Amino acid sequence: MKPGRWKGLSWVQFYFSLLCVILDFQLDGVSGDNVEIEKHREMGRKLLESGQLAGALSHYHSAVGSISSCNEMVHIKIQHLYLTYYERAAVFLAMGKSKSALSDLTRAIRLKPDDLIARMQMGNIFLKMGNTQKARENFQAVLQRSPDQDESRHQLMRANELEELQEKAHATHHRRDYRTTINVLDRVLVLSPWDPESLELRAECYIHLGNTRKAIQDLTPTAWLRNDNRAAFLKLSTLHYSLGENKESIGHVRECLKLNQDDKKCLSHFKQVKKLIKQLDSAEEHIKEERYQLAISNYESVMKTEPNVPYYTNKAKERICFCLVKEKMAAKAIDICSEAHQRDPRNINILRDRAEAFILNRDYGEAVEDYEEAMEFDMENNEIRDGLKRAQELLKFTPKKDYYKILGVERSANKEEIIHAYRQQAKKWHPDKYRVDWEKRKAGKRFIDITSAKKVLTDPGTVMYMHLIMLIKPSMIVFRKL
Repeated sequence: MKPGRWKGLSWVQFYFSLLCVILDFQLDGVSGDNVEIEKHREMGRKLLESGQLAGALSHYHSAVGSISSCNEMVHIKIQHLYLTYYERAAVFLAMGKSKSALSDLTRAIRLKPDDLIARMQMGNIFLKMGNTQKARENFQAVLQRSPDQDESRHQLMRANELEELQEKAHATHHRRDYRTTINVLDRVLVLSPWDPESLELRAECYIHLGNTRKAIQDLTPTAWLRNDNRAAFLKLSTLHYSLGENKESIGHVRECLKLNQDDKKCLSHFKQVKKLIKQLDSAEEHIKEERYQLAISNYESVMKTEPNVPYYTNKAKERICFCLVKEKMAAKAIDICSEAHQRDPRNINILRDRAEAFILNRDYGEAVEDYEEAMEFDMENNEIRDGLKRAQELLKFTPKKDYYKILGVERSANKEEIIHAYRQQAKKWHPDKYRVDWEKRKAGKRFIDITSAKKVLTDPGTVMYMHLIMLIKPSMIVFRKL
């Protein structure tokens, strides 16, 4: 469905009202010799009733062409044309093409100036378009010919109410009271749902309040409600772009370029989106093929191409974090993942990847914390649940004390490095070096920790078991417990 077509359109009521006019004209004796014209109009009515609008419109176009070329008397041709324009206006309304409907109703009124139903319909359309002046003119014209017409009087009051609300909305917007403006415009758009100016104004308010989704919803129909509305297409493109919705963004900016392929702003934005899409697609292709360093390079280019839209920086850091984990660059991964987490705290992918980086670095407690936080955001995620079990199992078999820290070595240290560090620390903290009682006691405890650290970290069985646990699947761990 095109954005210009509106839900809740009362075209069916309009159609039944025009049937009354048709029957009235038929009493005036529309010629029955014009079989071709009547055939098109009859098919148009049937298709309109069944909702097949494109087919109905095609038949009415054909009917207008047939009337113009027929050899009937002038007054008979006028009657045919009036009815066809009137009926085709109903089809245009059903399709959301209010301007085309107005054109046909104007033609119908020229053919029959005393037609109050067409006048009333024109007033209603202008009211829904937010044109209070034109709406009032039509309702007043009906009341001049029929002072007792209650519907016109009611609609005239609605037109006056609408004008007051429009003025209030602009006044509150001028004061930058965006929430109040939105509340007023909500009432405006109940009366004039096809008013592009009010929709654009409410979209602007939503943008100021940071509600991009609502702004897009309001701007989308305005692109079709105005002729050559390149500004709306460009705005929609930039809003989708800010959300990382590049397919939607490129689609809207292409609509702008269809209207004018040399539009500088649309062309510039089109090139920017195309460039970014290419970089993002290339990065993901590298990840798919496990070329993680190339993917990192691509995502670094993404951040340079678009440094001003947070979505792309957040996305790039999230994926770089993932690639670093895959490359087993634990320390760097933890740094990048932590930065990404700070920018996007509820992103479970970042929490998962940082947890894996912590596991690589044997910081099992931190890994458990990240997986538990991720579980809070998605309790049903099997990958997160399995990762949590594995991290908990690794933590269970990890010494409570950080023996690596006690010896002052990296977690990747080999046996020779551990023994060398132990000798240095043992020499420093040997109790015999201290004479003051409290210093001797402190050194004694420290020496015991150093000795324990050396014993645990140089025991091949313990170290191998810890490495194996990192590789064992959670289901195997559960089986071993049973």
